Amino acid sequence: MFYILENLNLPSLSQFFGEINADMANQDLWIVIVAACLMLALHAIAVLVIAATYHGTDRLMTKKRIYGASFVSYFIAILLVIAMHLSEIVIWAYICVALKVFPTNPQTFYFAGEMYTTVGFGNWTLTQSWKILPIIISFSGIFAVSMSGAALYTMMNSLLGHNKVVVPDDGSKL
Repeated sequence: MFYILENLNLPSLSQFFGEINADMANQDLWIVIVAACLMLALHAIAVLVIAATYHGTDRLMTKKRIYGASFVSYFIAILLVIAMHLSEIVIWAYICVALKVFPTNPQTFYFAGEMYTTVGFGNWTLTQSWKILPIIISFSGIFAVSMSGAALYTMMNSLLGHNKVVVPDDGSKL
């Protein structure tokens, strides 16, 4: 196997990334990368707050034997997560508008939404310096949706009672 790899004349990693960096020649790229990292960090914090609030409300309502409130809390959590994702698409659109990636605002918004959701439907023509932008936006969208999905999954498990310990009247665990 190593013999095959040696005969392929593959570039070193530094040469590989050096060529990509030279091809892009974009000083504003670091703004986009920092924005993606900040957005993911804030998304993670917001998802944790939403999940913790849901689980706290669920425990409180279950303790008080108000069972329908958990469904309402879960629905509110879903709406908050959706609002968060839509906000992130708008933030990406504003970043792209500020960097003048596209000539019109609607075009920029559609591009940001499509890249964030990784739909891949449109036929976008980017300048050479912004060819990596879809990768960064879609990377942030994939991770944000994954975090949200994991949190909503734990909330759904709690809602369905899959992680609740049943304690009989005599105090022993089942």
